[in-house]
Amino acid sequence: MIIKALRQFWFCVGIATFAAQVFAADLRVMISAGFYGVYEQMAPEFERQTGYKLITTRGPSIGDSPEAIPTRLAGGQQADLVILDGESAENLAKLGFVKPDSIAILAFSQIGAAIKQGTPKLDISNVEQFRKTLLAAKSIAYSDSGSGTYIANQMFGKLGIQDQVKDKSIKVRGPPSGESVAAVVARGEAEIGFQQVSEIIHTPGITYLGPIPKAMQPGFSFAAGVTSNSIQAKGASELIQFLSAPSMGPVISKAGLIPAR
Repeated sequence: MIIKALRQFWFCVGIATFAAQVFAADLRVMISAGFYGVYEQMAPEFERQTGYKLITTRGPSIGDSPEAIPTRLAGGQQADLVILDGESAENLAKLGFVKPDSIAILAFSQIGAAIKQGTPKLDISNVEQFRKTLLAAKSIAYSDSGSGTYIANQMFGKLGIQDQVKDKSIKVRGPPSGESVAAVVARGEAEIGFQQVSEIIHTPGITYLGPIPKAMQPGFSFAAGVTSNSIQAKGASELIQFLSAPSMGPVISKAGLIPAR
């Protein structure tokens, strides 16, 4: 009788273990900072609905740092899905790292500005005032990801101030080993800082000035795509569908992004 009971017990354990392996498959996601707030909030619900366990790696959308998503993929790190700015997703597809027909736009984004809480408000209401503010600022911070690359390589040039602001500009290394631009501004280490709105608005210790003038916005989007060597391609597609559903609109808006649907 005891032997029979033990057999039944171990049979049940085996079934439970098998079920855990089937229903808790790891789904590996590489994600940049701009959409991370939405993803972090909704990840537990996706796991509950599907049984997948999300294994998340953070890094910039672009750049040659060891943490940058393109660098990780080029170095052979495995991922099933990437979530990053739309242009970078398209570039990864051209390089063969992402399946082109899998790419889906999740949200649109603007670059915003922040100053330390309690300091005099700066005027960025139009292009000319924005230009004057940057020239007068003692220090300017931007990220090492897509928004910062645009600011340093294009926006300053459009404003005709690249040489004037070069020596007072600070490139901030972002997560996972770094921090947000807003955190640097909150400590007073930069007079004004720029980053995706979604990465600024919920940071304590700063005053959000609003988005930079429309004429200076690069038209960023955030997209998801299944990697070419995905082990869990079905799960990756399910996560894309989950994050791009119309019901995600309020969550995306609250995070400071503009829903794509």
